[in-house]
Amino acid sequence: MLANNADTIHLWFAYVDEIQNLHLLDRYRSLLTEEERQQEKRFHFLRDRRRYLVTRALVRTVLSRYADVAPEEWLFASNAYGRPEIANPDVASKIAFNISHTKNLIVLGITFGDTLGVDVENVGLRDAPLDLASQFFSPNEVAALVALPPESQSQRFFQYWTLKEAYVKARGMGLSIPLDQFEFDFTTDRHIKFSTNPSLNDSPSRWQFWQFQPSEDHLLAVCAERFDGPKPEFLMRKIVPLEAEQFINCPMLCASA
Repeated sequence: MLANNADTIHLWFAYVDEIQNLHLLDRYRSLLTEEERQQEKRFHFLRDRRRYLVTRALVRTVLSRYADVAPEEWLFASNAYGRPEIANPDVASKIAFNISHTKNLIVLGITFGDTLGVDVENVGLRDAPLDLASQFFSPNEVAALVALPPESQSQRFFQYWTLKEAYVKARGMGLSIPLDQFEFDFTTDRHIKFSTNPSLNDSPSRWQFWQFQPSEDHLLAVCAERFDGPKPEFLMRKIVPLEAEQFINCPMLCASA
């Protein structure tokens, strides 16, 4: 069982395309509840069914590394905004997790006693939809974005977007929080400043943010409640659930103070 260090954030990375063994996928399916197995069947495309299956197996098997609960015995419930949370009585208040996925990559974040949000995007698949900035970003963010050279705007768009998604996921309220009511300022390429509109009733000093680059095509943002002690460490592993894993080191692009 892995140690539950309050000053550590664990990130687990699973690449769906690397998991093709049908026997292994059947083992994943055996860990799911009947409701989850029925949900898997509802996806029309094979790639979506496969991603759902691997996601559920990843959550269940990895959580069992932190608590004495078998993978098939984990219970989950959704809060009022649809965020999944642990419902096992003995561990619900001790472990926080959040998950995000894009076309091929699934990222599971885990911390202990606090809350966090993660968001990953495949920035290599498409150009950023810059026309959406005026709808979802604050006026200051829009101004900063359009002031950049055209070749830098797509990267900055996705930096804003992943940070915003990570924050609303950490709050557990999803898109019920207007995305233009809080903002990020890249005072330097490696430093993020965060501020909120008073209407959100939230203190910016409550949160810390980081951005990583898991691969040339992926951008990852993490938002976590500020720790009382030293800044948290990150432990990162690439994993094929029930089969293999290895420690990895994703380059950190930037972070908040």
